[in-house]
Amino acid sequence: MNPSEKPVDRTERAADKAQMNQREVLRSIAGVLASFFAAMLATTIVSIALPTIMDELGGSQTDFNWVLTTTLLANAATTPIWGKLADLFDKKKLLQGGILLFVLGSVLAGFAMNIPMLLSARVIQGIGMGGLTAMGMAVIGTVIAPRERGRYSGYFGAVMAVSTATGPLLGGLLVDSPLGWRWCFFFGVPISLFSIWLIHRTLQLKHLKRKVHIDWLGAFLLTVAVSVLLIWVSYVGKPTAFGWNSWQTYTMVFGALFLAVFFVLVERRAIEPIIPLNIIVTRTTALAIVASIAIGVGMFGSGAFIGQYFQIAREASPTLAGLMTLPMIVGNFTGSVTSGQLISRFGRWKVFLVIGSVTNVLGLGLLGSMDADTAYPLLAVGMFLNGVGMGFMLQNLVLAVQNTVKVTDIGAASSSVAFFRSVGGSAGVAVLGAMLSDRVTDLVAAGLNRQGVGGMPVGGGDSLNLSAMPEPVRLIVENAYGQATGTVFMASAAVAAVAILCVLLIKEVPLRQSV
Repeated sequence: MNPSEKPVDRTERAADKAQMNQREVLRSIAGVLASFFAAMLATTIVSIALPTIMDELGGSQTDFNWVLTTTLLANAATTPIWGKLADLFDKKKLLQGGILLFVLGSVLAGFAMNIPMLLSARVIQGIGMGGLTAMGMAVIGTVIAPRERGRYSGYFGAVMAVSTATGPLLGGLLVDSPLGWRWCFFFGVPISLFSIWLIHRTLQLKHLKRKVHIDWLGAFLLTVAVSVLLIWVSYVGKPTAFGWNSWQTYTMVFGALFLAVFFVLVERRAIEPIIPLNIIVTRTTALAIVASIAIGVGMFGSGAFIGQYFQIAREASPTLAGLMTLPMIVGNFTGSVTSGQLISRFGRWKVFLVIGSVTNVLGLGLLGSMDADTAYPLLAVGMFLNGVGMGFMLQNLVLAVQNTVKVTDIGAASSSVAFFRSVGGSAGVAVLGAMLSDRVTDLVAAGLNRQGVGGMPVGGGDSLNLSAMPEPVRLIVENAYGQATGTVFMASAAVAAVAILCVLLIKEVPLRQSV
């Protein structure tokens, strides 16, 4: 076993002792959970509201993808930065700062009058969510011992399940109500402000000041490299953009590779690197990162496209579409809470990662068989299995990594896993969205030719402005989305299978009793 993966020694255990008693921990976690709930609620509300937003603002499938991708990308690019700051500055103030940024982005998104303004607001939301993600995990890792952390990870999973359950339902109700889709962004603002107050009153952390070295160059290179790669993925091959064999493709791909290599060189020399290479190259962390990328593709992809499928391919209202996603939510809740409680009781965690990875692939595979006429019970089973798999894996991959590092490195290690999971999600939404758009365009063209209907819809097969389409064209587009979404989920299943191999190779280290 790699020495860096062994439980910390007695000196480290003494230095890393708990800072708060049980009652204080519970009160503090309540504030963190409230902020996490607001962020997750905003994500799930928007996933249901997006088809309506795209229709009203005249957006395309590419715009749909980027409304999701910009937030994920900003989250991914800033999570390691927040995580490093957590090891350098006061975690409590950083958490509150992240929440304020999230509130600002939410308000701006609610007032968006066009797609560019909405995208800009979503970037700010994503930066704030990066702070929530990194700071929440860092706080948990600082005040709770790994053996007990499974229980609290289960609470995080329960909050995730509740927010993802209420999000689609609430989003559907808001979109269908006189308030409209803008309140999907406004709704989380008071919850976020309440969480700031709650954290101020309850969270007590001792911060040991030390000399600060911010790796600004590494942060810049990381953000630009990821952004360039995802922009290329989103637009390559589009008739209105550029082809695979073009100067734009070569410039972006080789530019991203050059920036990535330069980033690694910078991180090797940085005093306080954004992503500590000595941590992420250890066996457990490296395998957890690859597994997180693999499941991130399916996690964000399934959440993004399943609601769109129900609204476009099956003509469900936003409210009904939210109800139809409940099996996934129930599965997520079941997996998160059950695994968290059992891990705290028995101290074993690898078995849940194995079961979760297999169950996730089975669920995505079933969803990959869908088309516009697939029986709902089959889809419900697929969504439930997908939810259970996610619940078993998401928090427990982070737990496995936290158990192998010192408390002083928990912020950076945890945020590194979250970063790569978000990158996987960003890439997943971008790649799967591009795949969906291309597949829909081909199916719409073929359908128009068979029916003898003249011309492509406004915006081509990429258009989501369904209300402006003639009835025959709209029906062809709806059927095309049904078939194309199945292709997207089958591709997600293939990527998620990589996680099975990764978790099988992870060596289980007994959870230590101290923080």
